[in-house]
Amino acid sequence: MQAYAITDVGVRRASNQDYIFASTKGIGSLDNLFILADGMGGHNAGDFASRYLVEHLVEFFGKSRPDKDVHSILKEGIRQVNRNLYQTALQDESLQGTGSTLVLATVRGDVLYVANIGDSRLYLLRECLEQITKDHSYVEELVALGKMKRGSRDYEEKKNIITRAVGTGEEVDIDLFALKLKGRDYVLMCSDGLSNMVDEFEMEYIIRTEESLQEKAEMLVQAANRNGGLDNISVILIDPQMSEESV
Repeated sequence: MQAYAITDVGVRRASNQDYIFASTKGIGSLDNLFILADGMGGHNAGDFASRYLVEHLVEFFGKSRPDKDVHSILKEGIRQVNRNLYQTALQDESLQGTGSTLVLATVRGDVLYVANIGDSRLYLLRECLEQITKDHSYVEELVALGKMKRGSRDYEEKKNIITRAVGTGEEVDIDLFALKLKGRDYVLMCSDGLSNMVDEFEMEYIIRTEESLQEKAEMLVQAANRNGGLDNISVILIDPQMSEESV
């Protein structure tokens, strides 16, 4: 397995409220761990939320839990850190409105396990680039109900309104996925600073180039900045390197 993670402030923002973690080595009972968070709630609150979320999840997962399956470990960790972040924010007026998106992935054997809350995304590149996670956003909920057209002016104006985030309540609803990986798959995790600025065709084109994993990730960030760089940009690109027998 190989992975490369990068975060960039973008062109328009003064600070970076994204926070990332990537390890191809074991963390507690997990064989590897990749986390991407996009903070919200103003400058100080957003910075605090994403960093708190990622650092405390890494701390939680660092303890071995051999009696639990992967999804149980992920759920327990996210729920505990969510409660702690919420309680911490309640005690500090400067953190009012704090919260963060979360997309998390880990691979065990040939299975990719994913958790997400908010609109940070995970894609799988196989025959084509496919979004695996579902955006928890106002516009995507209306699209699902047939009440809004994706890409419309109203959609573009309101697409940053998310309906689910870590740290905004005592409990949090987590989407969990598990899918079998095959040879030559790539996994892309990103904040909306990439997905709002670069379309999926360009993302796929970049990932399919013959460049190194690092160069591909850097090219994705460069594309977002070239298209305006309106938000912080975070990318985690993973090559699971499954054997051809997995195809």
